Amino acid sequence: MTNQLSPDGLQSEQQALLAVLEQLLSPLAKLCLAKGVSIQAAEEMMRRAFVQAATEDCDGLNPARLTSRISTMTGLTRREVARLQSEDAPARPQTRTVATDVLTYWTTQSDYVNKKGLPIQIPRTGEAPSFEMLAASVTKDVHPKSILADMVRLGLVAHNTKNDTVSVVDAIFVPKKDWPQMVGFIGANVGDHLRASVDNVLHDGGEHFEQALLADELSEESLEAAKSMITAQWRDLLTQLGPQLQSLMDEDKAKGRQKNQQLRIGLYSYKSAMQTNQPGPKGPAQEESNEKN
Repeated sequence: MTNQLSPDGLQSEQQALLAVLEQLLSPLAKLCLAKGVSIQAAEEMMRRAFVQAATEDCDGLNPARLTSRISTMTGLTRREVARLQSEDAPARPQTRTVATDVLTYWTTQSDYVNKKGLPIQIPRTGEAPSFEMLAASVTKDVHPKSILADMVRLGLVAHNTKNDTVSVVDAIFVPKKDWPQMVGFIGANVGDHLRASVDNVLHDGGEHFEQALLADELSEESLEAAKSMITAQWRDLLTQLGPQLQSLMDEDKAKGRQKNQQLRIGLYSYKSAMQTNQPGPKGPAQEESNEKN
């Protein structure tokens, strides 16, 4: 049994997967250590994830045989599987709020941005474009005053009481004052990115768009310039793609289509020191991805 669980006893594909697994788990381990989450607590969530994945893979199986089948697939005892099945999963932190929806709408609608795609200053009340009409476009369940107060609290907007106007402080939302929401975005954004990669690996590579660009031999000064370029690209993406997606949503509603799908689109960058033994040519290059071109 020991040999079966050691890397030497595994097939080449399994060995490669375990090597990559360390890359994926290292940042999570760092985060857990920073917040005092023990290996035992993290392992409990890993066990739960294995049971959930096996359950989904066994969809349609005779319920009477499900526990035994999951036990065989995961290596967990049937008692352990039954325990995990009977316990409710921890509630996930909320990431989508009225405040974030209003901010997204503000940064993607042509009436609320300038020619550069940046959010314009708008009056608090009155006809569109105004904050009152903006908030009402997103929801009629919460009063615009309450939405404005929450967005000011979060540091998303500033309210100029002298001329009664509202302006965006930063169009890129980082919930610094709300730790559960910040870590919730890790689960939502990184989780969906990872799910897209896994789907592409397990299928034909055409399930999801998933690409990356790597540039090396850069200076610290170049990294600062690149950061501004990346931010500008994201704003362009929001400004151009947001209204197009809204049009698709409006079309679905008008034609009475079943609206049971969602789409998450992200852009990320990560800077780090180059590996001294990194092979291959230097300079910008499209990295290998799990998406079939």
